[in-house]
Amino acid sequence: MKTVKITKIGNSAGIILSTEMLAILGVKQGDDIYPVQTPNGIELRPYDAEFSKKVDSAREVMNEYREVFHELAKR
Repeated sequence: MKTVKITKIGNSAGIILSTEMLAILGVKQGDDIYPVQTPNGIELRPYDAEFSKKVDSAREVMNEYREVFHELAKR
């Protein structure tokens, strides 16, 4: 796979993905992708609205019961 260059886009920065990379990701121009931090770095994944809803719900539960999870982690 070829490297990509970080390019200035307005006040931000971005990368340009080749048609080959888009095909590997299973996305097309205009689609959303979801960056995920992993032990190996950042992975780009196709955006999945259903998965995103589940992650948001899990975050709400974790925030609501933060102290409980903190206490359980001590054991």
